[in-house]
Amino acid sequence: MPAPTRRDRSEPRTGLAAKLALLPLGAAGAWIAYSRFGIDHRRPLHPALPGRHECLETPAGGIGLYGSTAAPGVPLLLIHSVNAVANAYEIRPLYRHYAGSRPVYALDLPGFGFSERSDRVYTPRLMTDAIHAVVAEIRHRHGGGRIDALALSLSCEYLAAAALEAPGDYRSLGLLSPTGFDARFVGRHRDRTRHGGAVARAMLNTPLWGEPLFDLLVSRPSMRFFLEKTWGSSDIDEGLLAYDHASAHRPGARHAPFSFLSGALFPDAPGHLYEALPLPVWMIHGVRGDFVDYRYAGRVAGRPNWVVDVLPTGAFPHFEDLPAVTRHYDAFLAEFGG
Repeated sequence: MPAPTRRDRSEPRTGLAAKLALLPLGAAGAWIAYSRFGIDHRRPLHPALPGRHECLETPAGGIGLYGSTAAPGVPLLLIHSVNAVANAYEIRPLYRHYAGSRPVYALDLPGFGFSERSDRVYTPRLMTDAIHAVVAEIRHRHGGGRIDALALSLSCEYLAAAALEAPGDYRSLGLLSPTGFDARFVGRHRDRTRHGGAVARAMLNTPLWGEPLFDLLVSRPSMRFFLEKTWGSSDIDEGLLAYDHASAHRPGARHAPFSFLSGALFPDAPGHLYEALPLPVWMIHGVRGDFVDYRYAGRVAGRPNWVVDVLPTGAFPHFEDLPAVTRHYDAFLAEFGG
């Protein structure tokens, strides 16, 4: 039998290399098929909070609104954060704590929870407009007086913008683990919706791979990984994880998160917003985890209208130490809430 030629020897290796090169494509195709036919994207979702639950029709679209209004007093509006799986469950401990002592409201921001999840570019302007609409409705229901509002994480920047545009709507602001005190504090103002944010979102949200890509992002292992980064430990709230997973598997769930991931939901130079606030402002944050960069907090900490508290927790301190959070907040309101 004649010896194989050099070409004969190379052909098996070339064939193997070609097969190996096709493996990622095969895996991607399999995941796309599994996402389409094997994952339920219409899972039932129960209300995240007790009390009245309704949908407000606003210029920002349909907004899911929770309310517990049996007790008298100055209304308190609670605003959840913005991330890939955000919803009103994130402020559940605070809502339940204050529900018996004053009127308490909480909304699902556009694109999250029970609010409209249509395919559009989600922007800081849209989020701020949603806050304006909800605050106007709350004030109308309670005689037109000013309210207290407390936001979590990135939503603190939207609340600050809303308060600057309508300072007469608010008695005080609460900022729980606010973003924007890192390098973005002094960043140059730039409209991300005009500089790549919309393009990046469109690339993520294509019909072929948008849903499968989001399904990878919101798998239980992935969600647990990011919550542990938020907590700075593995001792996360399992109820939040379960609700986030259900909320992320509803029709349209990927649209707002893809705007978030593309950068379109981050205001630039948030320090300009924070430093301009004339209202009493309470800020509290933790020191553990991946979201505790507060290098510019000193720019507001010494101001007479600001109170800054720090706890030895992660970025969701109200889940870890609710008594400490509410004690600090109540002390702030006792001093500035007149």
